[in-house]
Amino acid sequence: MTSSPPLLSDVVVVGAGPAGVVAALRSARLGASTALITRDQFGGMAANDGPVPVRTLAQAARLIREARQLPLYGIAGCEPSLDYPRLLARVREVTEDARQHTLLRDDLEHAGVDIYEHAGTARFVDAHTVESDNAPRLRAGKIIICTGGTSRPLPVPGFDLTATHSDAWHLSSVPPSLLVIGAGATGVQVASIFNAFGSRVHLIEIAPRILMTEDQEVSEAVRAALAASGVQVVEDAGTIDRFERCATGVRLSHSTRDGQHSLDATLAVVAAGWVAATAGLHLDRAGVQTDRRGYVQVDAHLRTTAPHVFAAGDITGRALVVHEAVREGLVAATNAVLGPTTVLPPQVSPIGSFTDPEYASAGLTEAAARENHEVVAATVRFDSLPRPIIDGRQTGFCKLVVDRKLHTILGCHVVGERAVELAQLAATAMAATMPVQELALVPFSFPTYANALGRAAVLAAIELDRTGMWAADHLETAVESGVA
Repeated sequence: MTSSPPLLSDVVVVGAGPAGVVAALRSARLGASTALITRDQFGGMAANDGPVPVRTLAQAARLIREARQLPLYGIAGCEPSLDYPRLLARVREVTEDARQHTLLRDDLEHAGVDIYEHAGTARFVDAHTVESDNAPRLRAGKIIICTGGTSRPLPVPGFDLTATHSDAWHLSSVPPSLLVIGAGATGVQVASIFNAFGSRVHLIEIAPRILMTEDQEVSEAVRAALAASGVQVVEDAGTIDRFERCATGVRLSHSTRDGQHSLDATLAVVAAGWVAATAGLHLDRAGVQTDRRGYVQVDAHLRTTAPHVFAAGDITGRALVVHEAVREGLVAATNAVLGPTTVLPPQVSPIGSFTDPEYASAGLTEAAARENHEVVAATVRFDSLPRPIIDGRQTGFCKLVVDRKLHTILGCHVVGERAVELAQLAATAMAATMPVQELALVPFSFPTYANALGRAAVLAAIELDRTGMWAADHLETAVESGVA
């Protein structure tokens, strides 16, 4: 912290993850003098502790699984072995490369943004001034908070004996056994990756099923695949009572209707949700309030309860994924510089996870869609398609949920190889409000995983019009307009 006079800017952005980077770049390009301050490394959680390193570890897990398939294709090879320190070195290489080349740093510098990295925790001094331990004091007319989120702690005895997913990525070796508490996206990824690396994994979920926010068929299929690969899945686990030391490492005690149970492992990783990273910010000094869940309150313009302070990304608790953080950063900066007139446009937001098998979705689950719509659900299994059979990756399915009256796609849910890319294709069609009949007539290259989406669209179109006239009518229109 410094006692020198603060440096003046039009806009100060706090946090250099996806939301903060985009907010700073947008602000500068709109003509505002802009400063970007971040606690640690440039890139935030996404580059240093999220999708980039996680996907790198998932790639290693994938290569191990692929190596074990070599004999099926007549290729001689030995059982793969993992050099975990070397893998972590590769993770560091990848994240550094991403920070240098894919996170808009050059663009920010060319736009004239002042970047303060490794500044320590930023905090409000007053409504317009931000200070930190390792950077100059900054003052601005507008401030955009993009400090992201952090793992939610459990209020149970012995919680200090546990690790977070962040700790798991920085282990010096693969633990012989692992407890993962929480079976949302993060927990399932941790379980899947370390299972592939050779850990004996228990995945613990207090809810009735894993991946509770996903379509039920997705949850069931991922659960079955994890169990088949050796992960011990415990659903409806009741109450987490405590953690304590044991000879193995750490013991988890939990209570269900059947009584008290315990599980021992070398390491326990808690992935029980995500909370806003507001500790130490002193939001009250700026008049910024949080909601009952601890996320920063924002209006439709991403303006906080302090009119000159905006917020974007995970800290708002709206949609905890990178692409939504980017959109929020863009909107927050636009409103900070030009005035609060822009709202976040509704978009289909695909989500997915790099587990084995992958899963992904876009739009409504089938159950949610049926609450307000008459729907058609069409499912194609991967074991009925040439490409998954060729690759030996037959586990999975692609499901489309379609509005029976409007024929638009309400949801897409995929489990299996390339699931994330398939959901992205569906999201594109959904964003364009493309009727499912038109998607059914899009020519997909053969043999590809995209054929799953095309075939599901065909099944839905047939269900909506068994006469087949949907195809004839579409082709006739295309010919008349000169498209075909």
